[in-house]
Order: sequence, then C-alpha cells, then structure tokens
Amino acid sequence: MSNKRVDLLRKKLAADNIDALVVTNMPQVRYLTGFSGSSGVLIITPKNGEFITDFRYNDQAKAQVKGASVTISKGDSFTAIKDQPSLKTKNLRVGFSGEFVSVSARERLVKYLPDALLVNADSVLSDLGWVKDGEEIAHIKKAAAIADVAFERILNIVKPGITEKDLAAELEYQMLMLGSERPAFETIVASGYRSAMPHGVASAKKVKKGDFVTFDFGATIEGSVCDITRTVVVGKATGRQKKIYDIVLKSQVAGCKKIRAGIPGKAVDDVCRQIITKAGYGKNFGHGTGHGIGIFIHMGPRLSQLSPDKLLPNNVVTVEPGIYISGWGGVRIEDDVVVTPSGGQVINRAEKKLLEL
Repeated sequence: MSNKRVDLLRKKLAADNIDALVVTNMPQVRYLTGFSGSSGVLIITPKNGEFITDFRYNDQAKAQVKGASVTISKGDSFTAIKDQPSLKTKNLRVGFSGEFVSVSARERLVKYLPDALLVNADSVLSDLGWVKDGEEIAHIKKAAAIADVAFERILNIVKPGITEKDLAAELEYQMLMLGSERPAFETIVASGYRSAMPHGVASAKKVKKGDFVTFDFGATIEGSVCDITRTVVVGKATGRQKKIYDIVLKSQVAGCKKIRAGIPGKAVDDVCRQIITKAGYGKNFGHGTGHGIGIFIHMGPRLSQLSPDKLLPNNVVTVEPGIYISGWGGVRIEDDVVVTPSGGQVINRAEKKLLEL
C-alpha cells in the first residue's frame, strides 16, 4: 500500500524521532491519502498507516484512501484513537499538529493516550505540500484555467447597478459549472471606495460608473486551489486610475520575472515594493507580495519583508502587489507562479491590461 507522500513524511518523522503521527486536519489528510470527506483521523507509523472515519464515509473511504488501511468507527473517529493498537506502546512519541489541534483536542489526546509522550510535530508538518509533485501542479493549473475562463465569462455583466454579491455569485457559479469542486475561499468583489479594502468580500453595494472593481477568487481541483486577482474599471478610466493601475502592473510583472528557485521570498517582495515605493505609494502597499498555494489558500513559502523562506523548485506562489487609497479605491493584480530553476512560470492567462468595461 505504497504512497510516496506518506513515505516521504515517514522519513521526516524518523529524523525527528517521532514514533507515530496523528493527522486530524482534513486538507492534510486529503493530501496524504486522497480522502475528500469532511471527517476522519489518519495515524502514520513507521510501517503502517490507518485511517479512521465513521459509517457515513464507509464506501468513500475505501474507494479513495491510499497508503493506509480503513477503519470504520462506531462513533466519533477522534475518540476511536484510544482504541488503536498502534498507539498502545508505552512511552511512544506521538506527534500532532500544534497549528491545527485545539487545546481541547490536545487534552483529549492526553486522556486517550495516557502512556504516550505527545510532541508537537509542526517541524515535519509545517511545510507539508510546499513543494508540489507533477499531479498537484496539474491540478493547480486546471483550477487556474477554470478561474480564467469564469472571469472572462462574467465581464459582460460588470455594469452599473449590479451588486458585488451578484458578481461573486455568478463568478462562483461559472467556476462550478466549469468543474471546480468549490470556491477556493470566500470570493472578494470590491468596487469603488471598497476596492481599497484588500479583503473586501462581496457586499450588497451596487457597482457605479467609474468604479474600480477588484475580483479576488479561485477554483479548486482535487483539493488544490488557485488564487487570482484582477481589477477592472466600469466605463472609462480616469488619468489617476490609469496611473495607479500601471504602477501596480509594472510591480506585479517585475515580481513574476524575479521568481526562480534559490532566491529568498523577501527578494521578490523587495522588487515589487521598490517600484511602488519609488512611485510614491509605499505606504499604500501594506501587505506581503505573495504566498504559497496548494492544499491551503495561504501556505509557504511567503513573499514578504518578514519571510525567512527560500524558493524551491515546484513551489507555487502568488505575486499580488497592490495600492490601496482609503476613500478612493485600489488596485491589486495577482497571478499564480510555478517556481523553476530558470525562473517563474505564470499559470494564469486572464488579461492583465486595464479593462475598461
């Protein structure tokens, strides 16, 4: 029952002297086993893997899970941890995710495994999925292609009077119709003054003539997500709008060109930030330039001034600089980029020139 992802994780566990690992975060479980349900626990030991879930997922788990045997618990799958023979050995070093296991869940682990030494396994889990295999990259590329087409389809309805929520709903509908499992995150549609809000999720505000409209959205394929942002103008752009847009576009294109394996994530942020700062808008770019995507919408490596991360081949990262002017509006442009030794491969194909709709 071989599984390359699980086998790689086992090597990291051995290096950290962890005898068994309990995985409860479902995106991580899916990444390691292929199970797409919403409930279950994965136990990994040096020689075996066991996935515990409940009756609702009996057929699904047996069809999907790779690299682990399947146990159907009579009740809660987390409670079933206490009955697993693989965790009964005294003084077993059992790892768990400090990031995703709550305080109450950790207390339950202490109760269920009284003879075990529980250890935070974030050292082996924190970068899980950062470096993609060919299958993951193919899934992200498919998700990005779906997002590109969905965006193109909704451009003809971006008109004065339509609400941000209506635009978000249509965008998500089109992605679903094109094959996305679900939106990668809560879709952002922010128009006019609200486009100055980097995370301005869609509201009941109606789009007006002359508004910037920022769309930040993504599709999901086999658990892998994409993350794309485009900003358009409803009607003719003013000189100021064109100026701000051109600065952001120049910054974003430079960031994409800077990417290659071996450089610090901070170096990409530096390139983008310097262009915006030199143009006089440094104080209006308050977030990092990008982040990794994959099983999570935000993961490593990070592209920011505070990032300690170095880019590796087959990381997939976003490049998304922006300028936000409170009370007026803002612009963000974002692409997903595969890191290679020779540079960055931009996945998205949606138009980046300023669209005047």
